[in-house]
Amino acid sequence: IRTRLVDSIEQALKLGDGLVIVNNLSKNEDITFSEKFACPEHGFSISEISPRLFSFNSPYGACPECKGLGVIHKIDIDRLIDKNRAVIEAFRITESFYFKYIKSMVYDVIYYHGFDRFTKFKDLPVEVQDELIFDIVTHLERKYLETDNEKQRAELEKYIKEVICPVCHGSRLRQEALYILVNGKSIWDITKMNIEDAYKFFEDFEKSPMSHKDRIISEKIVKEIKERLKFLLDVGLNYLTLDRSATTLSGGEAQRIRLATQIGSKLSGVLYVLDEPSIGLHPRDTAKLINTLKSLRDLDNTVIVVEHDPETIEEADYIIDIGPGSGVYGGKITAVGTPQEIMENENSLTGKYLSGKLHIPVPEKRRKPDKGKKLIIKGAKEHNLKNIDIEIPLGLFVAITGVSGSGKSTLIYDILLNAANEHFGHKVDYVGKHEKIEGWEHIDKVINVDQSPIGRTPRSNPATYTKVFDLIRNLFASTPEAKLRGYTAGRFSFNVKGGRCEACKGDGVVKIEMHFLPDVYVTCDVCNGKRYNKETFIY
Repeated sequence: IRTRLVDSIEQALKLGDGLVIVNNLSKNEDITFSEKFACPEHGFSISEISPRLFSFNSPYGACPECKGLGVIHKIDIDRLIDKNRAVIEAFRITESFYFKYIKSMVYDVIYYHGFDRFTKFKDLPVEVQDELIFDIVTHLERKYLETDNEKQRAELEKYIKEVICPVCHGSRLRQEALYILVNGKSIWDITKMNIEDAYKFFEDFEKSPMSHKDRIISEKIVKEIKERLKFLLDVGLNYLTLDRSATTLSGGEAQRIRLATQIGSKLSGVLYVLDEPSIGLHPRDTAKLINTLKSLRDLDNTVIVVEHDPETIEEADYIIDIGPGSGVYGGKITAVGTPQEIMENENSLTGKYLSGKLHIPVPEKRRKPDKGKKLIIKGAKEHNLKNIDIEIPLGLFVAITGVSGSGKSTLIYDILLNAANEHFGHKVDYVGKHEKIEGWEHIDKVINVDQSPIGRTPRSNPATYTKVFDLIRNLFASTPEAKLRGYTAGRFSFNVKGGRCEACKGDGVVKIEMHFLPDVYVTCDVCNGKRYNKETFIY
């Protein structure tokens, strides 16, 4: 009977495409069974459970609405419309392609409802405002998704904002992935945890009762997860959530994540080179960084650090001090040895600062703040900021400090700087969440001095960027020899024809294309790297 029963069920499953109905004759009851990931009662099914189902970078796992981004792009009504202006001028968009449509739509709607085109937008009835907003915003959002014209897209991006996806609610995954639970938690529930809570969750999971089969399946995976989380805990990142966007990490946080990854790889015999890893770190975080570097060393690796931080230098096993000065006055080895040997070496400027023989003097007097001039940020609540209010006195040297990840960059860059740029009419992608900022009347403009490359082309250098090169060229153009030959200041520029070497176009080097290999740059054999032609260079 068993053989006949198995054959019958297999045949029924084949004919029923994975579904079979078994009738209980004694109860006259039909029971449905499925060999697929499907509910036999309601017909709901999911694809085969595999790692790609839990990845928002895969089309199999990504939310179909936001494509795995967790956000969708919508028109920001406040950016698009100035409600204090006449309705015909209320829409700020200026690109002619869109303006013609907006103008036509405004005329149709307001004349239909019996209003004048010069009526202020805010004076229109709410239902008329809503009709205009719905028609125009829907059209612009559709055009933003469909257009291939870069100019038109760039114009619309001025009025676009990101909002949480209404389908996945920011999880970035399709609903099927969220129905699968581990110890009562979905993958989104776990990634919303900070690293410390996630580590505790998997510790508790290991101790929870489960079948022998489940324990065999999960044992190695959970062990690997805990090890990786432990590396992040050891470098002081216990407060970070697992779903934190990499673009929002501070420099110190990103660097410690990279270091934790290297520790997790457990490689040995590796030479690690780090350029000023402590830059921008709080003293508390510097100590954690040093412990991480020592962990790499203890795996039988060599760690070379280019560093100025006294604490890091003092923890080094061996120091090579280069000097004695900078530029043409440097390039020599002034001292080598342990930190103690460096401090005892009279030739080492670094050693004198480490030993305390030299120090940076603390100013005896400090400028007092003008109570009437200050910027006031109210209700700052972007990322981890706890709805804080802060007053920044103006006309002073103001330092914003705190441990890595405490919210310094969020407060100053995401909120203050972006709000200032927006206030002065510059395009910004996003301003961090806050209630308001007071005190703009005391500021004329805002300048962000960052570490981005100077100039717009590779030809830019400190002389051209600071405009001092203009004065130098004018000086050469005013010499008697230059006047006799009719040379202007342009003759002494390596960016234009006339004075530059035409063989290298004023670059000083010539590119040799290697086709299947990287291009090679060699010094120009005509000007020998001097960038000017022979007639100009005699001056």
